[in-house]
Amino acid sequence: MKRMNCPFCGQFDSKVIDSRPTDEGQAIRRRRECNACQKRFTTYEKVEEIPLIVIKKSGNREPFNRNKILNGMIRACEKRPVPLKEIETLVNQIEKHLQNEMEKEVATDQIGEMVMDALKKLDEVAYVRFASVYREFKDLNTFMDELTKILHEKKRPANR
Repeated sequence: MKRMNCPFCGQFDSKVIDSRPTDEGQAIRRRRECNACQKRFTTYEKVEEIPLIVIKKSGNREPFNRNKILNGMIRACEKRPVPLKEIETLVNQIEKHLQNEMEKEVATDQIGEMVMDALKKLDEVAYVRFASVYREFKDLNTFMDELTKILHEKKRPANR
């Protein structure tokens, strides 16, 4: 029998009274009851993942932070008709893709391209906003080149 330390009385003897998947099946939520004090508490079981390291443009390395992607996408979608749930779903997909790669280090360029691809499909205005910051458009011509590419891509499928 597996034992879990009770947060109330410290005893190790508890029983699982309910289990259910959470986080879209990425974790198991367990309701437990302490056999000593009869108080209930919740534990979560999740697969331990090797941390993903991001290689910055400067060459520095830091742990992957999904909130940076989420905040950047939220900022790009500001005042756009894009539900937060859709943004969170895209961030989850990007994170899952990165975690499933064999490499445990990823360049910010790769992450940025994945975000731009996701935003391009979600909302073109949000995509252009994100791209203008990410690609550091220096002038109006660079910005117009990107807009022209989008318009050209949009016309291409209609002509086939």
